[in-house]
Amino acid sequence: MADSSDSVSIDMETSSLAGKEHIVKTSYGFVNVAVFGDQDKPALITYPDIALNHMSCFQGLFLCPEAFSLLVHNFCIYHISPPGHELGAAAMSYDDPVLSVDDLADQVAEVLDYFGLGAVMCMGVTAGAYVLTLFAIKYTRRVLGLILVSPLCKTPSWTEWLCNKVMANVLYYYGMCGLVKELLLIRYFSKEVRGGAIIPETEIVHSCRRVSPPFILLLGERQSPNVLNFLEAMNGRPDITEGLKRLQCRSLIFVGENSPFNSDSLHMTSKLDRRFSALVEVQGCGSMVTEEQPDAMLIPLEYFLMGYGFYRPSQMNVSPRSPLSPTSISPELYTPESMGLKLKPIKTRLSQI
Repeated sequence: MADSSDSVSIDMETSSLAGKEHIVKTSYGFVNVAVFGDQDKPALITYPDIALNHMSCFQGLFLCPEAFSLLVHNFCIYHISPPGHELGAAAMSYDDPVLSVDDLADQVAEVLDYFGLGAVMCMGVTAGAYVLTLFAIKYTRRVLGLILVSPLCKTPSWTEWLCNKVMANVLYYYGMCGLVKELLLIRYFSKEVRGGAIIPETEIVHSCRRVSPPFILLLGERQSPNVLNFLEAMNGRPDITEGLKRLQCRSLIFVGENSPFNSDSLHMTSKLDRRFSALVEVQGCGSMVTEEQPDAMLIPLEYFLMGYGFYRPSQMNVSPRSPLSPTSISPELYTPESMGLKLKPIKTRLSQI
């Protein structure tokens, strides 16, 4: 454990999922880490997408009682926020140097060092999935497994690059205005969730547009320079496809059928060792499966973690709809097709790793 002078611990407010907040000093600046659970358990590291933090990117998943019992029973959760993305973060200076994606991956390693962690399980969404994949490539022995949601591994397409450039320019001159929020919502959610002239937007998207509490998905609270820095880092990311061959862990990939990054995620899956990777394509879903359709993640997560000897405790209370409670409902109703999933087999052998 690092010296206390390198970190400040703060008890976060009301939410039972918020955990205890640590502000950790690294070679690349301070980074916010919210720790939830028993630190004697194996570690699960999370990293969110651009303009999000753990409360806005992963709470939908952790609010599912089945996922909560599965993950919190087996892991201590370390939610890492991108620099300046935590709640209440101060605005960075536009003159501050932009951290590269390599810097962000190295920063994750320093966070692990601070908490005295060895090998960890990783869960990231889109930009966060890229950072954790790069971390796994650079620090192969420190990653037990990768759970990636709408991940990226190539350089930005011309469409993504141009969209990011538009957002960057608007952020610089106008801040987190309506146009930036709309582009981010397109990045995160399917059209069905975003709504339109006929179908009203859902509550989750409505909360993103709000400027004040009580909702947590508040894009308006993000500081423009902080979002701009992460956006520019991702817009300058290199292709790490070749590095995927060096991965020494198993991978579980979720991607929404309607995600703008669907083809990127399918490309990444095709480059991974099929013996130790699995793809879950969620129908009618955008990029942020953790918030839009978290229930679709439950069964694949359970089988993936069973390969490591992790399990969901049967003595814990579950809701009647729990797909992890086989006595509650006919198992036939939980076939992949009935849940709108396209699955590839999940390998659970560990002998070759």
